[in-house]
Amino acid sequence: MTTTLHARAVLLDMDGTLVDSTAVVERLWLEWAQPHGLDPSVVLQTVHGRQGHQSMAIMLPERDHAINLVENQEMLARESGDVDGVVEIAGAAAFLAALSGLPHAIVTSANVPLMTARMQAAGLTVPALAITAERVTDSKPHPEGFLAAAAQLGVDPADCVVFEDSEAGVQAGLAAGMRVIGVGSHAAAHGAHHSVADLTQVAVVDTAQGFVLTID
Repeated sequence: MTTTLHARAVLLDMDGTLVDSTAVVERLWLEWAQPHGLDPSVVLQTVHGRQGHQSMAIMLPERDHAINLVENQEMLARESGDVDGVVEIAGAAAFLAALSGLPHAIVTSANVPLMTARMQAAGLTVPALAITAERVTDSKPHPEGFLAAAAQLGVDPADCVVFEDSEAGVQAGLAAGMRVIGVGSHAAAHGAHHSVADLTQVAVVDTAQGFVLTID
């Protein structure tokens, strides 16, 4: 069954939504976690969608957060330099091309160097507006990033559609008062309004009052 959504802006997560970086994310984070004796399953449930220092604070709640901030910068540098296995999520390039000229933005927990490295590795063009880690105070699941993108695009949050894969990201989109489309096999379980396996299932049709997204 086809679902139709009227929208005035699309806000896109990056990792798991536009690019598949699962291999490198999980490899580097499991390396980081090993000296701390953390359960790998807990690590993998925690790190997706959040800024690194917040993930560290959740997993090591007694540790001085200043250490987390330092190690987060180290992790971002390592991630930016390791794009082995980073590829496009199916349909991402075509979807971004269809959004060209329409209000849209990336809202990611990555910083600019990491976003740029992964988008380039996947052969994707970064939208004109990117809300990255440097531009927010609070990480997902806080809605700050999505609300900032909507404000800069001049679009009411209710008229925005968010594409997200992680639980933290879906929660952030919902908290922002936006409609959320989950991307990937696990997204439906996180409470998104609709879900797709990948972006090949989404089409864009421009209209006089914005545009229409059709989901197959």
